[in-house]
Amino acid sequence: MVFTESKDLLFRIRGGLPLTVQLAATDDASTRKALLKALSDLSASISSESLVLSISRSTLYVWPNSPITSAPTELNDDSACKDIMRFIHIEEEENRRKISKKKDKQPHETQRIINMNILTEMTTSSAAIAPIILQKLQRHHNVSMTLPIDVVVSTTVEETWGVVRNRLIREIQCQVADMERCMLKYMKGTSLLVPEPHHFMLPGAKHLKTILYPAGVPDSQLETYRKELHTELHLPLDRPYLRRANVHRFPDESAQDGYLRNPHENLNPPLAESSVALVDVGDKPTAFVGSRQWIGSIEVQLVLNQLLGITSKILFVSQGSELASRGRELVNHFKTEGTPIMIGGGVLAHTILGVAWNEVTGQIKFLILDPHYTGAEDLQVILEKGWCGWKGPDFWSQDAYYNLCLPQVPKVI
Repeated sequence: MVFTESKDLLFRIRGGLPLTVQLAATDDASTRKALLKALSDLSASISSESLVLSISRSTLYVWPNSPITSAPTELNDDSACKDIMRFIHIEEEENRRKISKKKDKQPHETQRIINMNILTEMTTSSAAIAPIILQKLQRHHNVSMTLPIDVVVSTTVEETWGVVRNRLIREIQCQVADMERCMLKYMKGTSLLVPEPHHFMLPGAKHLKTILYPAGVPDSQLETYRKELHTELHLPLDRPYLRRANVHRFPDESAQDGYLRNPHENLNPPLAESSVALVDVGDKPTAFVGSRQWIGSIEVQLVLNQLLGITSKILFVSQGSELASRGRELVNHFKTEGTPIMIGGGVLAHTILGVAWNEVTGQIKFLILDPHYTGAEDLQVILEKGWCGWKGPDFWSQDAYYNLCLPQVPKVI
């Protein structure tokens, strides 16, 4: 679950829980039985008072299975859970960013996420007991792994800490149970795959949905499982909502999977790759590789198809004034596909991000992004200087033809 309103807090618990499965036999039934026994013992340890949660950027520790905290007079079961924010140290740089109007949103969101780490207390207050040694004279081998717990819980700021800490434990237990089902589903003999949690924000949902996928199994081999999930969650079967590339990215995380989420970060000019693709499909001669020649909408279509397998529709108009009559087609594209449209005509190229079209009067405006902007990421400059804004039909040259490349969303899950 995840916060959706300003008065919500999100608690995110991460950490590795060690799991050792002792196998005396290698058949499926024995492996299943041993796995269930090991997970049962792990679940019991989660419910014990030795479980500790440390609050990131804080000296606060809490024992979620008891009302104990390292600050009992300042945070107890009757305290509002928002009181935990007082223990978190916000870096000086973040404070400066918070008061900056241009960068206010991200720090504000970051501060509403309470990151917690799972620990285990090694010493207890119980009396010492004599050890018991049990010797089993049989051959066996151990399978050891670390289960990557990643739980998120959303709550209102006024909810009491006592209620919240009980929810935290329930959600950890639920994730371990989900991991059990995932491991049983994909086990092969004594080969046990580590289940990895992934959080997704689904359309129309108020909370994150956590899905477990077995580590090392690519998305291409999980299509059947994703179809089951799409049916269960009432999702359409033509959008890849639950692929790993679409996981929810928390504000305090940096992308490490190679996928581009912010076009202003870590973007290398794809000129060489695009020129090679055009040569490969026979559109350009070999000498085109490495050149600085411009490409248009038709070439964009070829590159998308060659490199990514994405097909596109091409819309042709003989002159700029004709674009005013294509309102219905463009509206339908943004409703069904939602992808930006690359348009080129004459010696100019732009990107259409959206249209405002009156079905009764036929009046239309185009939300235009100029891809030639190279300045700083300053929204005020971009808008005031016209690098992005609404343009009327007279924006287009009346004596030039235009090709529009309309990328189609792949109809796969």
